[in-house]
Amino acid sequence: MREALFIKKNKNRWEKVQQTSAADPDEMASDFTQLVDDLAYAKTFYPTSKVTQFINSLAAKIYLSIYKNRKEESNRLVTFWKYDLPLTVRKNHGIILFSFIVFTIFFIIGFFSSAHDENFIRDVMGDAYVDMTENNIESGNPFGVYQTGHPFIVWIGIMINNIIAALTDYAKGISLGILSVISIMRFGIEVGSFDYMFYSKGYGSLFITTVMIHGTLEISAFILATSSGIVMGKGLLFPGTISRLSAFKKGAREGLKILIGIIPVLAVAAFFEGIVTRHYRMPQVFSILILIISATFIIWYFIIYPIRLQKKLAVQLNAEEA
Repeated sequence: MREALFIKKNKNRWEKVQQTSAADPDEMASDFTQLVDDLAYAKTFYPTSKVTQFINSLAAKIYLSIYKNRKEESNRLVTFWKYDLPLTVRKNHGIILFSFIVFTIFFIIGFFSSAHDENFIRDVMGDAYVDMTENNIESGNPFGVYQTGHPFIVWIGIMINNIIAALTDYAKGISLGILSVISIMRFGIEVGSFDYMFYSKGYGSLFITTVMIHGTLEISAFILATSSGIVMGKGLLFPGTISRLSAFKKGAREGLKILIGIIPVLAVAAFFEGIVTRHYRMPQVFSILILIISATFIIWYFIIYPIRLQKKLAVQLNAEEA
């Protein structure tokens, strides 16, 4: 059978599986069985075709639904953190990498623009904040800004503020993701300028072991928040084989999963900023330990684990086909 005829013959059924959920387990099993047959046929006659990849993704989607409904995985909360979120992150690794690259580029722009124009930092951070920081540096307490207020109140305030900011970055995805990208550009410039304030005074290394105590998690979370908005916008911009509205809803759901996934990260980052960072004169071994643990968590849970999980499910899917 020619590929075009194969697609035409099955297209409506595939779109139904993609856009709607099975009404009962029997229907889900039937859909899965047919998709496995389609996949076996496509792999035989069109091994490098995009339609083969498309059918494989549909089959994997149903397999995951069956997998996560097993008795031992009945806890929906466990399923979300163990399967749903990591697989959603894996699916959008390209977008997350894009957000990271944009942040890095504009961090560099902010840093070097501050080095070449002494007014640039004031334009970005504001005169009051810059004056306060310079006074703290002159008084020998460069990171005194983190020692103001009651620790618990500061923690809760920062957490609420950052969650609202992340939610805003997600909501900006309605603009085709453009405003979300602009947000991460501005954030990169702010962090770059902030870093230069201390680097220029000889506190570059102390900046890393102080600000990055909470910054490792916070910056990572805002890169992911930006990505959640872009994921939503991508559904509007590139609907693929489904309707634009369906693609938008799908993108909005995926982006929301990522957003929910970073809320605990923002809470811990706020805890570090409000309660731990104020003790930046503690032995550096503790600061470095927090940095290592934070970076390891981000790399493992948002990069390594999703890749391994996807490969594991693919192997299990192929075993089911066999």
